[in-house]
Amino acid sequence: MKYRRFYIGGGYYFFTVVTQNRRPILIENIELLRESFRHVMVTYPFKIEAAVILSDHLHMIWKLPEHDSKYSIRWRLIKSNFSQNIGLSEWILPSRKKRNRRGVW
Repeated sequence: MKYRRFYIGGGYYFFTVVTQNRRPILIENIELLRESFRHVMVTYPFKIEAAVILSDHLHMIWKLPEHDSKYSIRWRLIKSNFSQNIGLSEWILPSRKKRNRRGVW
């Protein structure tokens, strides 16, 4: 299947993001998740129009600034920040320990 993504500056985007193996870590680490968003929004601003955060996944609607459609970099940085700071070694899968990567998303 070939996916087609539209990149529209100033557009609205809907996202669903799920933790790896649907691990229930988002609510218990909600402050870290919020801080990850705040950290990225300083450099890459956007507006969260709506959000639903559950224990193992989240849904969001974002509004990006005019002439900016780079939602992918924002998600990469948010996920990276959250993963690096979660500090729970039990969430690192054995296959990722070798590469020093966290299996959070």
